[in-house]
Amino acid sequence: MPFALTALRRESATYNVDWLRLLRFTRSVIDAHHLRELKALIEIEKEPWAKKMFDALLWFNKAVHRAKNEKRINLPTRLRRRIVEVYDAIVESGFAFHKNQPPLAQNKTRRGKKAHRPGENLLIRLRDRKADVLRFVFDFNVPFTNNQAEQDIRMMKVKMKISGGFRSVAGAQAFVDLRSVISTARKQRLNILKTLINPFTILGAVINL
Repeated sequence: MPFALTALRRESATYNVDWLRLLRFTRSVIDAHHLRELKALIEIEKEPWAKKMFDALLWFNKAVHRAKNEKRINLPTRLRRRIVEVYDAIVESGFAFHKNQPPLAQNKTRRGKKAHRPGENLLIRLRDRKADVLRFVFDFNVPFTNNQAEQDIRMMKVKMKISGGFRSVAGAQAFVDLRSVISTARKQRLNILKTLINPFTILGAVINL
């Protein structure tokens, strides 16, 4: 049965690789990272458009969550059109803001692209990667953030930092097995202790093992 895959990645040139296209991955970006960048622009750079985009992304995500809770498979066409209009208007206002800023001092000995302020760099990405940024609005299978994936592997990283690793492959396997059961039980809102005692019976009833 054919299926489609979406690669959720950081918004960085390092992750803008052609092999995603070769493997026919649909690309998306982690919008929670955009929120962190926007927050810095709001608090440090005092760029007014950043607050509008910050609030807009949260509004878009809230609209998607509301639709999911109502068992819908997509947002109404009118709302999707409105979201794109709001997004485009904020990006346009951001470029207008930077157009009125004094130019940055350029290093004459340095080759390459013209230097931009952090806010303008973010605007360029938001403009050029609009489809990736807003993919969670049009495809409910794409999450707004990858926080869940990061949380699932975080304890493994913490374990490696504390002890430097595992003494044996068997120990590492036991650790990931336990973490997997605990994570699944938590996501299914099951009693973690009871699930650890009898994982096959309890989890089997939930996920039809």
